[in-house]
Amino acid sequence: MEEINDLVKIRKEKLTLFREAGINPYPYSFARTHKANNIFENFDAFTTEDKVSLAGRIASVRVMGKAAFCVIADDSAKIQLYVTRDNVGEENYAIFKKLDIGDFIGVKGYVFKTKTGEISIHADSYELLSKSIRPLPIVKEKDGVLFDAFADKELRFRKRYLDLIVNPEVKATFVKRTKIIGSIRKFLDENGFLEVETPILQPLYGGASARPFTTHHNSLDRTLYLRIADELYLKRLIIGGFERVYEVCKNFRNEGMDKTHNPEFTAVEFYWAYADYCEAMDFVEELFRFVAEKSIGVLQFHFGNNEINLGEKFQRATMSDLIKTHAGIEILGANEQELYVFCKSKNLEVKENFNYGQFVDEIFSEFVEPKLIQPTFILDYPKAISPLAKAHRSGDERIVERWELFIAGKEFANCFSELNDPLEQRERLEEQAKLREKGDEEAQPVDEDFLEAMEYGMPPTAGVGIGIDRLVMLLTNNDSIKDVLLFPQMREQKDN
Repeated sequence: MEEINDLVKIRKEKLTLFREAGINPYPYSFARTHKANNIFENFDAFTTEDKVSLAGRIASVRVMGKAAFCVIADDSAKIQLYVTRDNVGEENYAIFKKLDIGDFIGVKGYVFKTKTGEISIHADSYELLSKSIRPLPIVKEKDGVLFDAFADKELRFRKRYLDLIVNPEVKATFVKRTKIIGSIRKFLDENGFLEVETPILQPLYGGASARPFTTHHNSLDRTLYLRIADELYLKRLIIGGFERVYEVCKNFRNEGMDKTHNPEFTAVEFYWAYADYCEAMDFVEELFRFVAEKSIGVLQFHFGNNEINLGEKFQRATMSDLIKTHAGIEILGANEQELYVFCKSKNLEVKENFNYGQFVDEIFSEFVEPKLIQPTFILDYPKAISPLAKAHRSGDERIVERWELFIAGKEFANCFSELNDPLEQRERLEEQAKLREKGDEEAQPVDEDFLEAMEYGMPPTAGVGIGIDRLVMLLTNNDSIKDVLLFPQMREQKDN
Protein backbone atom coordinates (compact mmCIF):
# COMPACT_ATOMS: atom_id res chain seq x y z
CA MET A 1 0.00 0.00 0.00
CA GLU A 2 2.86 2.37 0.77
CA GLU A 3 4.31 1.73 -2.70
CA ILE A 4 0.94 2.55 -4.30
CA ASN A 5 0.70 5.77 -2.30
CA ASP A 6 4.18 6.80 -3.51
CA LEU A 7 3.18 6.18 -7.13
CA VAL A 8 -0.05 8.15 -6.67
CA LYS A 9 1.99 11.03 -5.24
CA ILE A 10 4.32 11.01 -8.26
CA ARG A 11 1.40 11.00 -10.69
CA LYS A 12 -0.25 13.90 -8.89
CA GLU A 13 3.00 15.83 -9.21
CA LYS A 14 2.94 15.14 -12.96
CA LEU A 15 -0.62 16.42 -13.06
CA THR A 16 0.52 19.69 -11.53
CA LEU A 17 3.41 19.90 -13.98
CA PHE A 18 1.08 19.42 -16.96
CA ARG A 19 -1.27 22.14 -15.76
CA GLU A 20 1.62 24.53 -15.19
CA ALA A 21 2.69 23.84 -18.79
CA GLY A 22 -0.76 24.95 -19.96
CA ILE A 23 -2.02 21.43 -20.68
CA ASN A 24 -5.60 20.55 -19.73
CA PRO A 25 -5.26 16.94 -18.53
CA TYR A 26 -9.04 16.38 -18.78
CA PRO A 27 -10.31 17.95 -22.03
CA TYR A 28 -13.96 17.64 -23.08
CA SER A 29 -13.75 15.53 -26.24
CA PHE A 30 -11.59 14.18 -29.05
CA ALA A 31 -12.64 13.68 -32.66
CA ARG A 32 -11.86 10.13 -33.77
CA THR A 33 -11.96 8.95 -37.36
CA HIS A 34 -11.14 5.28 -36.70
CA LYS A 35 -10.89 2.57 -34.09
CA ALA A 36 -7.98 0.14 -33.91
CA ASN A 37 -9.82 -2.73 -35.57
CA ASN A 38 -10.72 -0.46 -38.54
CA ILE A 39 -7.01 0.08 -39.14
CA PHE A 40 -6.18 -3.63 -39.06
CA GLU A 41 -9.13 -4.67 -41.22
CA ASN A 42 -8.52 -2.02 -43.90
CA PHE A 43 -4.74 -1.61 -43.81
CA ASP A 44 -4.23 -2.10 -47.55
CA ALA A 45 -6.56 0.84 -48.29
CA PHE A 46 -4.44 3.39 -46.39
CA THR A 47 -1.62 5.50 -47.81
CA THR A 48 0.75 7.81 -45.97
CA GLU A 49 -1.37 10.67 -47.21
CA ASP A 50 -4.42 9.42 -45.33
CA LYS A 51 -4.63 11.02 -41.90
CA VAL A 52 -6.33 9.09 -39.12
CA SER A 53 -7.13 9.90 -35.50
CA LEU A 54 -7.54 7.32 -32.77
CA ALA A 55 -7.89 7.38 -28.98
CA GLY A 56 -7.39 4.91 -26.18
CA ARG A 57 -5.74 3.98 -22.91
CA ILE A 58 -1.97 3.52 -22.84
CA ALA A 59 -1.18 -0.15 -22.33
CA SER A 60 2.60 0.05 -22.68
CA VAL A 61 5.35 2.58 -23.46
CA ARG A 62 8.90 1.99 -24.67
CA VAL A 63 11.06 5.12 -24.97
CA MET A 64 14.29 4.94 -27.00
CA GLY A 65 15.98 8.32 -27.02
CA LYS A 66 14.36 10.46 -29.69
CA ALA A 67 11.59 7.96 -30.50
CA ALA A 68 9.08 5.89 -28.56
CA PHE A 69 6.73 3.01 -29.20
CA CYS A 70 3.42 3.14 -27.35
CA VAL A 71 0.48 0.74 -27.39
CA ILE A 72 -3.01 2.07 -26.80
CA ALA A 73 -6.23 0.11 -26.36
CA ASP A 74 -9.73 1.14 -27.37
CA ASP A 75 -12.81 -1.07 -27.10
CA SER A 76 -12.00 -2.87 -30.35
CA ALA A 77 -8.29 -3.78 -30.11
CA LYS A 78 -4.80 -2.63 -29.21
CA ILE A 79 -2.63 -0.76 -31.69
CA GLN A 80 0.96 0.48 -31.66
CA LEU A 81 1.92 4.16 -32.00
CA TYR A 82 5.29 5.42 -33.19
CA VAL A 83 6.08 8.81 -31.64
CA THR A 84 9.23 10.77 -32.50
CA ARG A 85 10.65 14.03 -31.23
CA ASP A 86 11.02 15.34 -34.79
CA ASN A 87 7.36 14.78 -35.62
CA VAL A 88 5.60 15.98 -32.45
CA GLY A 89 8.16 18.60 -31.41
CA GLU A 90 10.73 18.66 -28.62
CA GLU A 91 8.43 20.12 -25.92
CA ASN A 92 5.56 17.75 -26.72
CA TYR A 93 7.93 14.79 -26.81
CA ALA A 94 9.29 15.72 -23.39
CA ILE A 95 5.71 15.71 -22.05
CA PHE A 96 4.98 12.42 -23.83
CA LYS A 97 7.83 10.74 -21.99
CA LYS A 98 6.14 11.65 -18.69
CA LEU A 99 2.91 9.86 -19.57
CA ASP A 100 2.03 6.68 -17.69
CA ILE A 101 0.38 3.38 -18.42
CA GLY A 102 -3.33 3.94 -17.83
CA ASP A 103 -3.44 7.47 -19.27
CA PHE A 104 -5.84 8.15 -22.14
CA ILE A 105 -4.45 9.87 -25.22
CA GLY A 106 -5.67 10.82 -28.66
CA VAL A 107 -3.31 10.60 -31.63
CA LYS A 108 -3.32 11.85 -35.21
CA GLY A 109 -1.05 10.51 -37.92
CA TYR A 110 -0.80 8.00 -40.76
CA VAL A 111 -0.84 4.22 -40.97
CA PHE A 112 2.32 2.23 -41.76
CA LYS A 113 4.14 -1.03 -41.04
CA THR A 114 7.29 -1.19 -38.94
CA LYS A 115 10.39 -3.10 -40.02
CA THR A 116 9.09 -6.06 -38.05
CA GLY A 117 5.80 -5.95 -39.98
CA GLU A 118 3.58 -4.56 -37.22
CA ILE A 119 0.73 -2.31 -38.33
CA SER A 120 1.16 0.98 -36.46
CA ILE A 121 0.28 4.66 -36.42
CA HIS A 122 3.05 7.18 -37.14
CA ALA A 123 2.06 10.05 -34.85
CA ASP A 124 2.04 13.62 -36.16
CA SER A 125 0.53 14.88 -32.90
CA TYR A 126 -1.03 13.58 -29.71
CA GLU A 127 -3.27 14.94 -26.94
CA LEU A 128 -3.60 13.91 -23.30
CA LEU A 129 -7.27 13.07 -22.74
CA SER A 130 -7.27 11.83 -19.15
CA LYS A 131 -4.43 11.53 -16.65
CA SER A 132 -4.70 8.42 -14.50
CA ILE A 133 -3.79 8.89 -10.85
CA ARG A 134 -3.70 5.28 -9.71
CA PRO A 135 -1.42 2.72 -11.40
CA LEU A 136 -3.05 -0.26 -13.09
CA PRO A 137 -2.25 -3.80 -11.93
CA ILE A 138 1.00 -4.93 -13.54
CA VAL A 139 0.44 -7.34 -16.42
CA LYS A 140 3.32 -8.71 -18.46
CA GLU A 141 2.82 -10.13 -21.93
CA LYS A 142 5.12 -12.24 -24.08
CA ASP A 143 4.19 -13.88 -27.36
CA GLY A 144 0.52 -13.22 -26.67
CA VAL A 145 0.61 -14.87 -23.22
CA LEU A 146 -0.24 -12.80 -20.13
CA PHE A 147 1.80 -13.08 -16.93
CA ASP A 148 1.04 -11.68 -13.47
CA ALA A 149 -2.52 -10.88 -14.59
CA PHE A 150 -5.09 -9.39 -12.25
CA ALA A 151 -6.04 -12.87 -11.05
CA ASP A 152 -7.47 -12.58 -7.51
CA LYS A 153 -11.12 -13.46 -8.16
CA GLU A 154 -12.61 -11.63 -5.20
CA LEU A 155 -10.67 -8.48 -6.03
CA ARG A 156 -11.69 -8.79 -9.68
CA PHE A 157 -15.38 -8.96 -8.74
CA ARG A 158 -15.08 -5.99 -6.37
CA LYS A 159 -13.13 -3.90 -8.89
CA ARG A 160 -14.67 -5.07 -12.14
CA TYR A 161 -13.42 -1.97 -13.97
CA LEU A 162 -9.82 -3.12 -13.42
CA ASP A 163 -10.75 -6.66 -14.38
CA LEU A 164 -12.12 -5.40 -17.71
CA ILE A 165 -9.01 -3.31 -18.38
CA VAL A 166 -6.39 -5.99 -17.82
CA ASN A 167 -8.28 -9.22 -18.64
CA PRO A 168 -9.64 -8.93 -22.19
CA GLU A 169 -11.35 -12.34 -22.07
CA VAL A 170 -13.63 -10.99 -19.33
CA LYS A 171 -14.81 -8.22 -21.60
CA ALA A 172 -15.50 -10.82 -24.29
CA THR A 173 -17.79 -12.69 -21.88
CA PHE A 174 -19.96 -9.63 -21.37
CA VAL A 175 -20.10 -8.88 -25.08
CA LYS A 176 -21.45 -12.43 -25.50
CA ARG A 177 -23.92 -11.83 -22.68
CA THR A 178 -25.37 -8.88 -24.56
CA LYS A 179 -25.63 -11.00 -27.73
CA ILE A 180 -27.38 -13.78 -25.80
CA ILE A 181 -30.01 -11.43 -24.37
CA GLY A 182 -30.44 -9.75 -27.74
CA SER A 183 -30.96 -13.08 -29.50
CA ILE A 184 -33.56 -14.16 -26.90
CA ARG A 185 -35.49 -10.98 -27.63
CA LYS A 186 -35.12 -11.48 -31.38
CA PHE A 187 -36.45 -15.04 -31.22
CA LEU A 188 -39.48 -14.07 -29.14
CA ASP A 189 -40.18 -10.95 -31.21
CA GLU A 190 -40.06 -12.95 -34.44
CA ASN A 191 -42.52 -15.45 -32.97
CA GLY A 192 -45.15 -12.85 -32.21
CA PHE A 193 -44.38 -12.15 -28.55
CA LEU A 194 -44.72 -8.61 -27.20
CA GLU A 195 -42.10 -7.32 -24.77
CA VAL A 196 -43.70 -5.67 -21.73
CA GLU A 197 -42.66 -4.22 -18.38
CA THR A 198 -44.18 -5.06 -15.02
CA PRO A 199 -43.55 -3.61 -11.53
CA ILE A 200 -40.35 -4.31 -9.67
CA LEU A 201 -41.77 -2.77 -6.50
CA GLN A 202 -44.84 -4.83 -5.62
CA PRO A 203 -47.41 -4.57 -2.82
CA LEU A 204 -47.39 -8.38 -2.60
CA TYR A 205 -44.72 -10.70 -3.97
CA GLY A 206 -45.53 -13.98 -5.67
CA GLY A 207 -44.95 -16.26 -8.64
CA ALA A 208 -42.18 -18.29 -7.00
CA SER A 209 -41.18 -19.88 -3.72
CA ALA A 210 -38.64 -17.50 -2.20
CA ARG A 211 -38.08 -14.95 0.54
CA PRO A 212 -38.39 -11.36 -0.68
CA PHE A 213 -36.50 -8.18 0.01
CA THR A 214 -38.72 -5.74 1.89
CA THR A 215 -38.74 -1.95 1.66
CA HIS A 216 -40.98 0.96 2.66
CA HIS A 217 -42.57 3.66 0.53
CA ASN A 218 -42.65 6.84 2.61
CA SER A 219 -45.28 8.75 0.64
CA LEU A 220 -47.72 5.83 0.53
CA ASP A 221 -46.69 4.72 4.03
CA ARG A 222 -46.81 1.07 3.05
CA THR A 223 -44.53 -1.93 2.86
CA LEU A 224 -43.44 -2.94 -0.63
CA TYR A 225 -41.41 -5.89 -1.90
CA LEU A 226 -38.83 -6.29 -4.64
CA ARG A 227 -40.28 -8.82 -7.05
CA ILE A 228 -39.21 -12.43 -6.82
CA ALA A 229 -40.83 -13.17 -10.21
CA ASP A 230 -43.05 -11.38 -12.71
CA GLU A 231 -45.36 -14.35 -13.33
CA LEU A 232 -48.54 -13.04 -11.71
CA TYR A 233 -48.37 -9.70 -13.51
CA LEU A 234 -47.74 -11.32 -16.88
CA LYS A 235 -50.73 -13.60 -16.30
CA ARG A 236 -52.84 -10.51 -15.63
CA LEU A 237 -51.87 -9.36 -19.12
CA ILE A 238 -52.97 -12.69 -20.61
CA ILE A 239 -56.29 -12.21 -18.79
CA GLY A 240 -56.43 -8.69 -20.21
CA GLY A 241 -56.24 -9.92 -23.81
CA PHE A 242 -52.57 -10.09 -24.75
CA GLU A 243 -51.89 -13.56 -26.11
CA ARG A 244 -48.08 -13.67 -26.21
CA VAL A 245 -46.05 -11.55 -23.79
CA TYR A 246 -42.55 -11.65 -22.35
CA GLU A 247 -40.30 -9.69 -20.05
CA VAL A 248 -36.55 -9.70 -19.58
CA CYS A 249 -36.54 -8.93 -15.89
CA LYS A 250 -34.41 -8.43 -12.81
CA ASN A 251 -35.62 -10.57 -9.91
CA PHE A 252 -34.57 -10.32 -6.28
CA ARG A 253 -34.58 -13.17 -3.79
CA ASN A 254 -33.39 -12.90 -0.22
CA GLU A 255 -31.48 -16.14 -0.23
CA GLY A 256 -27.98 -17.54 0.08
CA MET A 257 -25.22 -17.08 -2.46
CA ASP A 258 -23.28 -19.80 -4.22
CA LYS A 259 -21.88 -20.56 -7.67
CA THR A 260 -25.30 -20.47 -9.31
CA HIS A 261 -27.22 -18.05 -7.07
CA ASN A 262 -27.01 -14.28 -6.65
CA PRO A 263 -29.66 -12.28 -4.73
CA GLU A 264 -30.23 -10.17 -7.86
CA PHE A 265 -30.50 -12.12 -11.10
CA THR A 266 -31.82 -11.80 -14.64
CA ALA A 267 -34.50 -13.99 -16.18
CA VAL A 268 -36.88 -13.99 -19.10
CA GLU A 269 -40.47 -15.11 -18.63
CA PHE A 270 -42.96 -15.54 -21.44
CA TYR A 271 -46.64 -16.51 -21.48
CA TRP A 272 -48.38 -18.05 -24.46
CA ALA A 273 -52.18 -18.22 -24.59
CA TYR A 274 -53.80 -21.41 -25.93
CA ALA A 275 -50.56 -23.40 -25.63
CA ASP A 276 -49.57 -26.07 -23.09
CA TYR A 277 -46.32 -27.34 -21.61
CA CYS A 278 -45.78 -29.77 -24.51
CA GLU A 279 -45.82 -27.00 -27.13
CA ALA A 280 -43.61 -24.85 -24.91
CA MET A 281 -41.10 -27.70 -24.68
CA ASP A 282 -40.56 -27.78 -28.45
CA PHE A 283 -40.44 -23.98 -28.54
CA VAL A 284 -37.77 -23.68 -25.82
CA GLU A 285 -35.63 -26.34 -27.50
CA GLU A 286 -35.75 -24.26 -30.68
CA LEU A 287 -35.00 -21.07 -28.70
CA PHE A 288 -31.87 -22.54 -27.09
CA ARG A 289 -30.50 -23.56 -30.49
CA PHE A 290 -31.27 -20.15 -31.97
CA VAL A 291 -29.54 -18.32 -29.11
CA ALA A 292 -26.43 -20.52 -29.29
CA GLU A 293 -26.09 -20.09 -33.04
CA LYS A 294 -26.53 -16.31 -32.89
CA SER A 295 -24.29 -15.67 -29.86
CA ILE A 296 -21.44 -18.21 -30.07
CA GLY A 297 -21.91 -19.67 -33.55
CA VAL A 298 -21.94 -23.36 -32.57
CA LEU A 299 -24.33 -25.91 -31.09
CA GLN A 300 -21.63 -28.21 -29.68
CA PHE A 301 -19.24 -26.81 -27.09
CA HIS A 302 -17.42 -27.53 -23.85
CA PHE A 303 -18.76 -26.61 -20.46
CA GLY A 304 -16.27 -27.60 -17.79
CA ASN A 305 -15.29 -31.20 -18.41
CA ASN A 306 -18.39 -31.97 -20.46
CA GLU A 307 -19.12 -31.55 -24.14
CA ILE A 308 -22.66 -30.22 -24.52
CA ASN A 309 -24.62 -30.81 -27.71
CA LEU A 310 -27.63 -28.57 -28.34
CA GLY A 311 -27.91 -29.85 -31.90
CA GLU A 312 -29.42 -33.22 -31.01
CA LYS A 313 -33.01 -33.73 -29.84
CA PHE A 314 -33.30 -32.81 -26.16
CA GLN A 315 -34.02 -35.82 -23.97
CA ARG A 316 -37.37 -36.07 -22.15
CA ALA A 317 -38.23 -38.11 -19.06
CA THR A 318 -40.61 -37.96 -16.12
CA MET A 319 -39.31 -37.13 -12.66
CA SER A 320 -40.74 -40.34 -11.22
CA ASP A 321 -39.10 -42.58 -13.84
CA LEU A 322 -35.66 -41.04 -13.32
CA ILE A 323 -35.93 -41.23 -9.54
CA LYS A 324 -36.86 -44.91 -9.83
CA THR A 325 -33.88 -45.50 -12.13
CA HIS A 326 -31.26 -43.62 -10.11
CA ALA A 327 -32.56 -43.78 -6.54
CA GLY A 328 -34.44 -47.09 -6.63
CA ILE A 329 -37.70 -45.81 -5.13
CA GLU A 330 -41.17 -45.56 -6.68
CA ILE A 331 -42.31 -42.12 -5.53
CA LEU A 332 -45.83 -42.22 -7.02
CA GLY A 333 -46.74 -45.12 -4.75
CA ALA A 334 -45.03 -43.82 -1.61
CA ASN A 335 -46.47 -41.74 1.22
CA GLU A 336 -44.70 -38.99 3.15
CA GLN A 337 -43.59 -41.26 5.99
CA GLU A 338 -42.04 -43.74 3.55
CA LEU A 339 -40.23 -40.93 1.76
CA TYR A 340 -38.96 -39.58 5.08
CA VAL A 341 -37.57 -42.99 6.07
CA PHE A 342 -35.91 -43.37 2.66
CA CYS A 343 -34.31 -39.92 2.85
CA LYS A 344 -32.96 -40.52 6.35
CA SER A 345 -31.53 -43.87 5.24
CA LYS A 346 -29.62 -42.00 2.54
CA ASN A 347 -28.44 -39.28 4.97
CA LEU A 348 -30.39 -36.53 3.18
CA GLU A 349 -31.09 -33.38 5.19
CA VAL A 350 -34.87 -33.49 5.52
CA LYS A 351 -37.40 -32.68 8.23
CA GLU A 352 -40.22 -34.97 9.29
CA ASN A 353 -42.79 -32.24 8.57
CA PHE A 354 -41.74 -31.89 4.90
CA ASN A 355 -44.61 -32.34 2.46
CA TYR A 356 -44.61 -34.94 -0.30
CA GLY A 357 -43.16 -32.57 -2.88
CA GLN A 358 -40.30 -31.42 -0.65
CA PHE A 359 -39.19 -35.02 -0.04
CA VAL A 360 -39.33 -35.79 -3.76
CA ASP A 361 -37.38 -32.64 -4.57
CA GLU A 362 -34.59 -33.62 -2.14
CA ILE A 363 -34.35 -37.12 -3.61
CA PHE A 364 -34.28 -35.77 -7.16
CA SER A 365 -31.59 -33.18 -6.33
CA GLU A 366 -29.34 -35.79 -4.76
CA PHE A 367 -29.69 -38.75 -7.10
CA VAL A 368 -30.78 -37.42 -10.49
CA GLU A 369 -29.69 -33.81 -11.12
CA PRO A 370 -25.91 -34.48 -11.26
CA LYS A 371 -26.48 -37.10 -13.99
CA LEU A 372 -28.40 -34.76 -16.33
CA ILE A 373 -25.50 -33.62 -18.52
CA GLN A 374 -27.05 -33.40 -21.99
CA PRO A 375 -30.17 -31.20 -22.37
CA THR A 376 -33.04 -33.01 -20.67
CA PHE A 377 -36.63 -31.97 -19.98
CA ILE A 378 -37.84 -33.37 -16.65
CA LEU A 379 -41.62 -33.68 -16.72
CA ASP A 380 -44.47 -33.95 -14.23
CA TYR A 381 -43.57 -32.46 -10.87
CA PRO A 382 -45.33 -32.90 -7.52
CA LYS A 383 -48.34 -30.62 -7.07
CA ALA A 384 -47.19 -29.71 -3.55
CA ILE A 385 -44.20 -27.73 -4.89
CA SER A 386 -45.97 -26.38 -7.99
CA PRO A 387 -48.92 -24.31 -6.75
CA LEU A 388 -49.35 -22.38 -10.03
CA ALA A 389 -49.34 -25.35 -12.43
CA LYS A 390 -52.33 -27.16 -13.91
CA ALA A 391 -53.22 -30.63 -12.59
CA HIS A 392 -51.92 -33.41 -14.82
CA ARG A 393 -54.36 -34.47 -17.52
CA SER A 394 -53.72 -38.12 -16.62
CA GLY A 395 -55.82 -37.59 -13.49
CA ASP A 396 -52.98 -38.40 -11.07
CA GLU A 397 -53.66 -36.01 -8.19
CA ARG A 398 -50.05 -35.89 -7.02
CA ILE A 399 -48.50 -34.38 -10.14
CA VAL A 400 -48.92 -31.34 -12.36
CA GLU A 401 -48.03 -30.40 -15.92
CA ARG A 402 -44.66 -28.87 -15.28
CA TRP A 403 -41.20 -29.40 -16.71
CA GLU A 404 -37.73 -28.11 -15.99
CA LEU A 405 -34.83 -28.14 -18.44
CA PHE A 406 -31.52 -29.43 -17.08
CA ILE A 407 -28.10 -29.17 -18.72
CA ALA A 408 -24.76 -30.05 -17.12
CA GLY A 409 -26.54 -30.91 -13.88
CA LYS A 410 -28.20 -27.49 -13.50
CA GLU A 411 -31.72 -26.17 -14.08
CA PHE A 412 -32.05 -23.64 -16.92
CA ALA A 413 -35.78 -23.29 -17.55
CA ASN A 414 -39.09 -23.92 -15.82
CA CYS A 415 -42.51 -24.30 -17.45
CA PHE A 416 -46.14 -24.89 -16.48
CA SER A 417 -49.35 -25.58 -18.21
CA GLU A 418 -50.67 -22.67 -16.17
CA LEU A 419 -53.46 -23.28 -13.71
CA ASN A 420 -56.43 -21.21 -14.90
CA ASP A 421 -59.18 -22.53 -12.62
CA PRO A 422 -59.61 -19.65 -10.12
CA LEU A 423 -61.22 -21.82 -7.45
CA GLU A 424 -58.49 -24.44 -7.54
CA GLN A 425 -55.88 -21.66 -7.62
CA ARG A 426 -57.33 -20.26 -4.40
CA GLU A 427 -57.17 -23.68 -2.76
CA ARG A 428 -53.52 -24.08 -3.80
CA LEU A 429 -52.49 -20.66 -2.46
CA GLU A 430 -54.37 -21.26 0.77
CA GLU A 431 -52.40 -24.51 1.16
CA GLN A 432 -49.26 -22.42 0.72
CA ALA A 433 -50.52 -20.08 3.43
CA LYS A 434 -50.78 -23.03 5.81
CA LEU A 435 -47.16 -23.90 5.08
CA ARG A 436 -46.20 -20.31 5.90
CA GLU A 437 -47.97 -20.63 9.24
CA LYS A 438 -45.85 -23.71 9.92
CA GLY A 439 -42.67 -21.72 9.34
CA ASP A 440 -41.97 -22.15 5.62
CA GLU A 441 -40.72 -18.65 4.79
CA GLU A 442 -40.58 -19.42 1.06
CA ALA A 443 -44.21 -20.52 0.69
CA GLN A 444 -46.26 -18.21 -1.51
CA PRO A 445 -48.76 -15.73 -0.06
CA VAL A 446 -52.42 -15.49 -1.08
CA ASP A 447 -52.74 -12.72 -3.67
CA GLU A 448 -56.40 -11.66 -3.62
CA ASP A 449 -56.00 -9.19 -6.48
CA PHE A 450 -54.55 -11.90 -8.72
CA LEU A 451 -57.29 -14.34 -7.73
CA GLU A 452 -59.93 -11.72 -8.56
CA ALA A 453 -58.31 -11.19 -11.97
CA MET A 454 -58.42 -14.94 -12.61
CA GLU A 455 -62.14 -14.99 -11.84
CA TYR A 456 -62.71 -12.90 -14.99
CA GLY A 457 -61.31 -15.82 -16.98
CA MET A 458 -57.84 -16.78 -18.22
CA PRO A 459 -57.39 -18.87 -21.39
CA PRO A 460 -55.30 -22.05 -21.39
CA THR A 461 -51.72 -20.79 -21.19
CA ALA A 462 -48.15 -22.07 -21.18
CA GLY A 463 -45.70 -20.10 -19.04
CA VAL A 464 -41.92 -20.38 -19.20
CA GLY A 465 -39.10 -18.86 -17.16
CA ILE A 466 -35.45 -19.06 -18.26
CA GLY A 467 -32.47 -18.08 -16.10
CA ILE A 468 -30.39 -15.79 -18.30
CA ASP A 469 -27.36 -15.72 -16.00
CA ARG A 470 -27.08 -19.52 -16.07
CA LEU A 471 -27.54 -19.56 -19.83
CA VAL A 472 -24.68 -17.08 -20.16
CA MET A 473 -22.56 -19.28 -17.88
CA LEU A 474 -23.26 -22.26 -20.13
CA LEU A 475 -22.50 -20.51 -23.42
CA THR A 476 -19.33 -18.80 -22.13
CA ASN A 477 -17.99 -21.81 -20.17
CA ASN A 478 -18.03 -20.10 -16.76
CA ASP A 479 -18.86 -22.17 -13.69
CA SER A 480 -19.68 -19.25 -11.37
CA ILE A 481 -22.53 -16.78 -11.71
CA LYS A 482 -20.18 -14.03 -10.50
CA ASP A 483 -18.16 -14.45 -13.70
CA VAL A 484 -21.16 -13.42 -15.81
CA LEU A 485 -22.48 -10.56 -13.64
CA LEU A 486 -20.67 -7.26 -14.10
CA PHE A 487 -21.19 -6.32 -10.46
CA PRO A 488 -22.09 -9.38 -8.37
CA GLN A 489 -23.19 -9.04 -4.77
CA MET A 490 -20.23 -9.39 -2.39
CA ARG A 491 -19.85 -9.75 1.34
CA GLU A 492 -18.82 -6.62 3.17
CA GLN A 493 -15.08 -6.25 3.48
CA LYS A 494 -13.88 -6.29 7.09
CA ASP A 495 -10.99 -4.14 8.24
CA ASN A 496 -8.05 -6.22 9.44
